[in-house]
Amino acid sequence: MKQYRIKISSWTAGFRYPNLISGRQPTLDVPPISTVLGLINAAAGKYIHYAQLKLGYYFEYEAKAVDLETIYQYELHDKGYPINSPKSNVMNREFLFNCRLFIYTNDPQIVDYLKNPYYSLLLGRSGDLATVEQIEEVELTEKTNATNIKGQIVPFKGNFLPGLIQPLPQYFTDTVPRRNIGTLAYSVIPFNAKTSKTSLKAFTDTIDGQEIDIYFHDLNFKNMD
Repeated sequence: MKQYRIKISSWTAGFRYPNLISGRQPTLDVPPISTVLGLINAAAGKYIHYAQLKLGYYFEYEAKAVDLETIYQYELHDKGYPINSPKSNVMNREFLFNCRLFIYTNDPQIVDYLKNPYYSLLLGRSGDLATVEQIEEVELTEKTNATNIKGQIVPFKGNFLPGLIQPLPQYFTDTVPRRNIGTLAYSVIPFNAKTSKTSLKAFTDTIDGQEIDIYFHDLNFKNMD
């Protein structure tokens, strides 16, 4: 199967747990689908209503560490606007270093967006700037009972792959406030996880001499927003 493979790199990245607001802020080892789609939206310069999109991706990093971060907390006035007297606080925030994201798609429009991004690309927060390093067409080999699914998230229901189980949104609306779309429980499988046999069909690519089985998500938000 022929696919476009887009290689994106960043010095740092961080993907917050959706339900953690205060205290130590860990990072997921793999970006959620919503993060990848948000990156494509930034490249396009607009909100895209994705329909019948098949998307695969693989993510890896060199190291994980914790940094101290100063945040500023605002109180809300009873009329709903913030009071201009912020209080500073320090928290521990986990981050990933020297990251690479490989996106797989057969949509030439997405490729065009990423060739000439409209807005800055981010892998997490506003300081996690990312760069498109390479776009090429590759031939992926179909594989049943895939054994090398890693550096990815896979729906937990029906697959039951080992990994961190986390409910994650697939996408967000463009309304104010934003709403989650298509939240599912996912197995978050880091790039350095042990290989294991599955019942999944995937498509094999070779990255730096290592075979990776890419799981493709079928995404359709046409009637979900």
